[in-house]
Amino acid sequence: MLWILVAVAVVAAAGLGWAFFEAQWVELIERPAPVPGLPAELDGLRVLHVADFHLGTVSLNGRALRKAVDWATGRDLDLVAVSGDLVSRARGVRTLASELGRLHPRLGTYAVLGNHEVASTRDPLSRPADLSGVEAAVLLEHESVLLDVDGRRIQVAGGDPRRHREPHGPLAEREADLRILLVHFPDPVELLAPGDFQLILAGHLHGGQICVPTPGGKVRLEHLRARYWEGLFELPQGTLHVSRGLGTSFVPFRFLARPEATILTLRMRE
Repeated sequence: MLWILVAVAVVAAAGLGWAFFEAQWVELIERPAPVPGLPAELDGLRVLHVADFHLGTVSLNGRALRKAVDWATGRDLDLVAVSGDLVSRARGVRTLASELGRLHPRLGTYAVLGNHEVASTRDPLSRPADLSGVEAAVLLEHESVLLDVDGRRIQVAGGDPRRHREPHGPLAEREADLRILLVHFPDPVELLAPGDFQLILAGHLHGGQICVPTPGGKVRLEHLRARYWEGLFELPQGTLHVSRGLGTSFVPFRFLARPEATILTLRMRE
């Protein structure tokens, strides 16, 4: 009996060690993203999409973010989009400002809040945080900016997580040649009409963060049910990209759900 207990303890320790390692084993991805109605002048636009840093907790989240920024600074970026949950406690704001300040995309860095910044979460470690002093990013709280690029107009809109059940279509500027929506939750894509936004960028789900392999696929423990877990989806509403994010919440572990930073190269979609 003793040897069984020892074996179980060794396996459990090895599993925890791996999950701790995986939490900082950042997957660095470059992928094409077909976008409906993309003008030829904007074909090839490069967007770094990151999410869910959860800075300020006892974790390796800051290290994962630094790895992503180290990689991204060596790439030619047009725009950086951050889909919420930047910090989980106020002490993470300094790291956030420092790391985002190292990125210098041609068109700027834009971010939205997540449920952790507004303390709408079951995580007992999360506290509201003031991001007004983070000058390295433009914080969009149910508002948008218009950018002029090579004679074309790009709208970057951001949804407020406290209003995620509302239709986000009214935020769209129909005159813009490319309309990008940043949201924390992927859910608002269901309420969009085709043509509201062409590119929707979301996070929140962490790819499940801790996943259990089964014959029927992964059982994802961070959020048990979701329609769009991770990756790129070509939908009638537009192209949706859901990031697994860079940080962890509740526990500093990931299993079968590596943190990620993704550069999307926008391409014309037939």
